[in-house]
Amino acid sequence: MEYKTIRCSSLLNTITKRDTLFIGTYTLDPYQNCEFKCCYCDSSTENTVYIKINAAQILEIELKKLQKNHKRKNDKGFIIIGSISDPYQEAEKEYGITKNLLETIRQHGFPCHILTKSTLILRDVDTLVEMKKAVVTISMISLDENISNIFEGKTPSPMERLKTVKKLSEKGIQAGIAVIPLLPYIVEDELKDIIEMAYRHKAHHLLHRCLELKGDQKKIFMETIEKTYPHLIDNYKKLYGDSYKPDRRYTLRLNKLINSYCEKHGIPTAIRNYV
Repeated sequence: MEYKTIRCSSLLNTITKRDTLFIGTYTLDPYQNCEFKCCYCDSSTENTVYIKINAAQILEIELKKLQKNHKRKNDKGFIIIGSISDPYQEAEKEYGITKNLLETIRQHGFPCHILTKSTLILRDVDTLVEMKKAVVTISMISLDENISNIFEGKTPSPMERLKTVKKLSEKGIQAGIAVIPLLPYIVEDELKDIIEMAYRHKAHHLLHRCLELKGDQKKIFMETIEKTYPHLIDNYKKLYGDSYKPDRRYTLRLNKLINSYCEKHGIPTAIRNYV
């Protein structure tokens, strides 16, 4: 991967429709594109990661403006960090953009929700503990390292991610798991085990959403299926048809199954107690 530094003129994006899954009001991404190269992601074909080198300075300006606009002290809204590209990809080790952004958010008293696949978030645990409210969601698609290696490129192993959730939870941080995207026909048989492991590793929540395939990503993902799971290619073509979403009946069935497993272990399938 090639790194290129850029200067951004804005960082925060306002979510116009209420986000019930990730509880966000605003989103920000410290990096453009991602070197984890998950084959279900839009960034999987990109070879350049753009580093927003002045991100913390821009966020400082934007948060000051937001504070002036909020009439109620507690009505600030959650900032989602890593809505498109992972904020703790390898570039973060060198540039520390996410680390600086978290400190800026902490200083201004805003709550945040961090989405990542990386264990590097443990580096910033002290800042997270000091924040007004920090929610962390670690995403994974399977407990099987082989499946993870096929679809998720250079990400940490599933067990490393689970251990990260446990360490964050033990520090008093609201940390959970996201089975996003849920890969049809590939991980159905291990959903019970995934939720059991989430429970054992003290996950505060488990979010889930079925795989969506938009634009060129559908072609890239289908090529991966044809190469690694050729017996499933016809199932996928039938399930998705001309849509980017799987058949609704399939989604409802999986949702019901996941919800029943989570209910058994007392794991919420939504983020609670965040205001």
